[in-house]
Amino acid sequence: MTRTRGARRAGRTPWLYLAPALVVLGGLLVYPVCQLGLISVLEYTQAQVSGGKPTSFRGLGNYTTLFSDDQFWSVLLATVVFAAACVLCTLAVGCALAVLLTRVRAVPRLALMLAALGAWATPAVTGSTVWLFLFDPDFGPVNRLLGLGDHSWTYGRYSAFLLVLLEVVWCSFPFVMVTVYAGIRAVPAEVLEAAALDGASQWRIWRSVLAPMLRPILAVVTIQSVIWDFKVFTQIYVMTNGGGIAGQNLVLNVYAYQKAFASSEYSLGSAIGVVTLLILLAVTLGYLRLLRRQGEEL
Repeated sequence: MTRTRGARRAGRTPWLYLAPALVVLGGLLVYPVCQLGLISVLEYTQAQVSGGKPTSFRGLGNYTTLFSDDQFWSVLLATVVFAAACVLCTLAVGCALAVLLTRVRAVPRLALMLAALGAWATPAVTGSTVWLFLFDPDFGPVNRLLGLGDHSWTYGRYSAFLLVLLEVVWCSFPFVMVTVYAGIRAVPAEVLEAAALDGASQWRIWRSVLAPMLRPILAVVTIQSVIWDFKVFTQIYVMTNGGGIAGQNLVLNVYAYQKAFASSEYSLGSAIGVVTLLILLAVTLGYLRLLRRQGEEL
């Protein structure tokens, strides 16, 4: 009985240490999410905000309106494709540079780490503005180097998405690089030496040795990248001037912003936010479940 009580107390101790942080997170996350869900089932426009009309309950009416809008499905598809491309490119660049860090000497490694952390620490607005200048049709150096004249990267839909993707990868890959590099350093050197002695190429060592051993770390950076890239707002809003010409570069977060604040349809904007949250939860839980089936412990 005494051992059982001691085990229970030991199990409660970590939660007691975490309790203050959980309370803060509850106030910062739970309450806004509840308010978001509440507004999404109400009739809440500028008339209700100003007190001109009473707030009324709509139930799933806002979601019905949203799902019957063809623009919503177009924006959702664009968001999924754009986020997937950003995640894949971020993971590829981050993992490649993490492997490179293990192959170079101390001074180049330090320089690369500082440059990457500088990109990571740059605010999204600043980074987006810098990239706009680099690709500016009149004054940007990229067009001059490539001989493109006054080509506008933000005029076309796909070129604008490509430009934003480059900026997103630029400010996101340092997290992947540093995390994966730390994981590689934790792998016993004897394992890598044995694989090299067996004649495995660098790609084969990564695919057959490092990647399986780093799978829990890769799961964390993948989920984090999905969350970051799926809810991109600043880069799209700044670099495409609010979503591009005729909304051709809209993603869900910018679409929700336009509905809520440009059109004063706060309930529809909240509904888009709820849908985005549910999609991210489904993707995260599905990915974790897949890893559990493969026997990985996270």
